[in-house]
Amino acid sequence: MRGIDRINDIVRHYEELMHALSEPGAADDPQRFQKLLKEQADLQPITEAYRRYEKAASDQADALELLEHENDPEMREMLKAELTGAKQEIETAEKELQILLLPKDPNDDKNIYMEIRAGVGGDESALFAADLYRMYCNYAMRNGWKTELASFNETGIGGFKEITFMINGRGAYSKLKYESGVHRVQRVPETESGGRIHTSTATVAVMPEAEEVDVTIDPNDIHWDVFRASGNGGQCVNTTDSAVRLTHYPSGIVIHMQEEKSQLQNKEKAMRILRARLYEMELERRQNEEADLRRSQIGSGDRSEKIRTYNFPQSRVTDHRIKLTLYKIDQIINGDLDELIQALITADQAAKLSKMDEG
Repeated sequence: MRGIDRINDIVRHYEELMHALSEPGAADDPQRFQKLLKEQADLQPITEAYRRYEKAASDQADALELLEHENDPEMREMLKAELTGAKQEIETAEKELQILLLPKDPNDDKNIYMEIRAGVGGDESALFAADLYRMYCNYAMRNGWKTELASFNETGIGGFKEITFMINGRGAYSKLKYESGVHRVQRVPETESGGRIHTSTATVAVMPEAEEVDVTIDPNDIHWDVFRASGNGGQCVNTTDSAVRLTHYPSGIVIHMQEEKSQLQNKEKAMRILRARLYEMELERRQNEEADLRRSQIGSGDRSEKIRTYNFPQSRVTDHRIKLTLYKIDQIINGDLDELIQALITADQAAKLSKMDEG
């Protein structure tokens, strides 16, 4: 099996971690203990898959040896069945190990910011943006993740021209990074009296949360404006200058923030979003430099790429990147994205494995 030396090193390190975690006083240093726990959890799937591979290989060798000396027909049939089972388990474990050993995206465990913007279609596109927001919030809830609204620009009929929110939970980026791009809806709008099907779009961007160490921002490149908040916001609205507008000169990014009651909180939120956007821009720049890698991956994050169509009259959702169509639009729009996302992950892994084989 390819990469056996690397796997043996991983298994040895896993056993060292297990020993370190079981030592008396291991939890006395909480920071070190948590680091060891995380590392152990990351290596456990590889170790368990390799142990299944080793057992199956041993079972295969035993069955082959016994077959050489066995003359009883019934025993030979039983040994052949054991041999077939062992071969299948070896193939399964090998495939699992190949996937587990793929280079891991360093952002996979990060929290994310999602930004949804209404596109073509006027009020209907704003309503669709609101539907997508609810879909992702429901998906987050199914995964035990928390959502936190950052900013939004609402229309009078319950839609969003744009909305930015955070999803806080381990692995959020690993699953939702495939959602970046143009989403298209085909349905009869509630405002349409003639029953005609309209096509509208909304754009989704998924940005891993960036720490201060990930992005360097010169304070001199930022200009702050403060003003009084408007709209819903409780007693502080129109009484204090709590709303802020951040302008980042080098990138041209402008962020409005008024959701929190204090100016300081709004500034902190605006900075977090700025870091995430700048980090995403840097990731996209690197991916553009690695054009071959970008083409080999599913869901590269290109916001101009039309990735999915939601057709309500036919109860159909089609992901155009992997040519997958599911006839369960009600479940999907209510947050049941597991089948779609797992198919995207599988396709992405297959593309990466194929790329490695070519190399």
